[in-house]
This record gives sequence, C-alpha cells and structure tokens, in this order.
Amino acid sequence: MPPSPSKPRNGGETHIRDRVRDRDDACPGALRLHRADDGGLARLRLPTGVLTAHQVAALAGAADRLGDGRLGVTSRGNIDLRGLPDDCGLALAELLAEAGLLPSAAHERVRNMVVSPLSGLDGRGHGDARSWARELDALLCARTWTTALSGRFLFAVDDGRGDVAGSGGDVTLLAEPDGRALVRIGGLAWRVAADDAPRAALAAAGAFLAVAREAGTGAWRVAELPRTGSLEAAVTERLADAGVAAERTEPGAPPVAPPPEPGVVGDRAVSVVAPLGRVTSEQFRVLAPGPGDEVRVTPWRGFVVAGLPDRAAAEERLAALDRAGYLTRPGSPWLAVSACTGRPGCGKALADVRADARPLDAAAGRGLPVHWSGCDRRCGHPQGDWVDALATGDGTYDITVRTTRRDNDAQAQK
Repeated sequence: MPPSPSKPRNGGETHIRDRVRDRDDACPGALRLHRADDGGLARLRLPTGVLTAHQVAALAGAADRLGDGRLGVTSRGNIDLRGLPDDCGLALAELLAEAGLLPSAAHERVRNMVVSPLSGLDGRGHGDARSWARELDALLCARTWTTALSGRFLFAVDDGRGDVAGSGGDVTLLAEPDGRALVRIGGLAWRVAADDAPRAALAAAGAFLAVAREAGTGAWRVAELPRTGSLEAAVTERLADAGVAAERTEPGAPPVAPPPEPGVVGDRAVSVVAPLGRVTSEQFRVLAPGPGDEVRVTPWRGFVVAGLPDRAAAEERLAALDRAGYLTRPGSPWLAVSACTGRPGCGKALADVRADARPLDAAAGRGLPVHWSGCDRRCGHPQGDWVDALATGDGTYDITVRTTRRDNDAQAQK
C-alpha cells in the first residue's frame, strides 16, 4: 500500500474557532530554531518541492557539520535538521543562502506549499503545478503583508490529478481542463483562468488575514475562523482588487489520486519513500549524485528523482536507492507505518517510538496505516481511518483504530 497522507498538525492544540489564542505561532523555520531535547530543530520550507543536486549536497553537509547527521522529511514536504547547537544560526543561514534555499529571510516560515510531485512526469493532470508554485512563491516573497501569515498556513497546488487537493490546504489550487483552475478556501470555491491561479491564491490568503484580524481570535488556519459569511465577501473583494476575473462556484468533491507508488515513473524518474521519514546524510546524497538531477520532495515523506536520461538510468538509480535503504517497491508493509519524533528528541514522549515502530498485522489486514505516537498529541498522524499506537510507557502501547467520524465527533465536543 502507498504511504497514507498525513494530517497537518496544529501543535497539539484543540480547535480555537470559539476561543481566543493568546500566543504567537512558534512553528520552527530555517532561521527560527525550535529547542528540542536533542538540540535545535530547523525546518526548511520548499515551496516548489524541488531540490537541485547542489542543494541536496548542501543540506547533507549541513546535517553533518551542524546537526546530528540525519535529515527528516515532513508530511508537508519540508526538510528538518535536528541536533543543532545554539550558536549555529549564522552558519546555517549562510549555507542555505549560498545554496539558493533562502530567498527571503522575512518570509521563510510562510512559504508553505504542497505540490503535485509527479506533475509533468507521467502525462496526467491538467496543468503545470510547479510553475504555479514558483509564481506563487515569488508573489509571497514580494509582499510585506504576507509575513503576517502563520508558519502553519498551507497552500496546496494540485495539477488536477487530486493527489494533494485533499491534503488540508488552507488555500488550494486545482487545475481543470481547458486552461481553468479552481481556487478553494474554507469550503468555498471560485473558477479562474489558469494563468491567474497564483494571483488568486495570494488574494485568498489576503482575505483570510483580513477576516482573521476582524475576528481577533488569533486564528492561524482557515478552519479556525469563526463561522460567519465574511470570508466569501472578503475573497470576492480581494479577487476583484487583484484584477482576477473569477466565477463563484460550488467546490464539489475534488478528484482523489493516491500517493506515487515506489518504482520507476515513466521512463526518466523514480519514486522512493524514506522509512519513517528519516534518512542519514549519506542516504540523502544517494538521491542526487549527478549535477543534472532534480529531487522532488513529497508530502508522503518520500522523494521523486526526475531528469534521468533514460529508463535504464532510472532503474539503475532505483537499485542504488534500494541498496541505500529506501523503500523502492509497492507492497512493502513499511509504507503504511509512520511515527512522531519520540524520545530522545521530544520531551513529551513516553517512549522511543521510532525504535518501537513496526508494521502491524491487524492494520495490514484492514488496509489501514499505523501511526506510532509518543504522547496524546499524536503529531503527524494520517488522515482518514488509521491504527493509533499510543505510547503509555517505555515500550508499552495502547493500540486502537481511529476513524474520521470518531475524530470529528470528539472535535465537536471540545
């Protein structure tokens, strides 16, 4: 089974739609480190989801010289560096800037996007999600007001196949046939010309900020806004101000596509998954040993290596990644296993969940992913129905099945 999409988390907080948040967003970034039990944590946003071979080498070097020698890939396709010393901020910033990974220090935490990783590789989809993402990122970095977005606010950029449209984006762009796109936000949708899609997404984000300021509840995400009709009016107004011709429409159910399965994609790309979303620097380097390689980071804790010369080269790269320890074949039970950080990195964890995590026969029999959590925050858990392996002590776990209906009912009672 391919890896399950993971639900973007809010740091363990309960829903604040009817409350007021009285603290700033502490989500880590590349320059604002989070202090964990195993040292500093830096999180690098990759708005287009793409790394060059030079950037892969730079990040592997950063993990070796500044961190613990490992890199993590998150459920938003971000890259984590852990075990960083307190005094590494300047060195890390210089390294990232030299590699072209830090175009704007002021905006680095708000450049949150998940992008269809197979766009342009397999003949599916209706648009070039990567070009939308590049333009949207440039627009975000060119506006000062966008720095007010939370580090948790998420854009989903889907080429029309439906792989990231259901990933929990606050603003979602979904390519449609005939040069059109849907802009979705908060259960609302507008149809725009494909060329206008990035500007429309930026306008929708501006509308969110305006409504959030008016509400005064400290909302970080669209789902946290109070239940009023003001969002629709705000988006309509912002689209008009941006000169975007938009037709209000019903959002409907988006197409749904599974994550890319491990293996060769087309004739010139390969897809692999990092077990539990964590690799060594040497494993990371194997992704892109050549100067022309392109690595696309996926929101399923995996990678797509594109730009290979032919199928023979793709099969050779896949074999090398298999030897390096990546998951390279469909059907591996480990594709359905995920875990939070656990001990020793998280002080709230009751167990070393990454050491304990394993496939569960009961989960596989029901076709469900299993997520191992060190505490009841359950950071990074999958969407939909899943098996919850919750630590109750050192090496002991409570195993239950969680369903979408159960989680929604529990949320409604809060």
